[in-house]
Amino acid sequence: MALRAQFDRVNKVLLLQLEGQLTDESVAEFYSAIRKYWTAAGASKGIVDFSSVTEFALSSAFIRELAKREPCMPDAASRPRVIIASETHVFGLSRMYQIMGESTTPLLKVVHTFDEAVAELGIQSPHFERLD
Repeated sequence: MALRAQFDRVNKVLLLQLEGQLTDESVAEFYSAIRKYWTAAGASKGIVDFSSVTEFALSSAFIRELAKREPCMPDAASRPRVIIASETHVFGLSRMYQIMGESTTPLLKVVHTFDEAVAELGIQSPHFERLD
């Protein structure tokens, strides 16, 4: 799995795009990377984009466990985030994660497209630059 991080400094939005195979193990690595990027950028909103994931090999049991974990970023309950899940099965599993983690991440939404994500966060004219 590859992870590309970008940041919109004006809107303080962190965009994380995942590519390749997503497994239980890669999600564990991804979870700690989110915290690192979120803190370093000083983000107040976030987008996780699963559009370029070629294989979504996560079990529903793992997603339930993930939803029970402490959120990977500080102040998760007050920070809006959006998951982009264009594939039907990825959308369903993302919604399961959203519903099961609603008590700790009430501002998490799941959408199908980047345009929907931007609209959900109320962003006008996003401009993302790569973080290294």
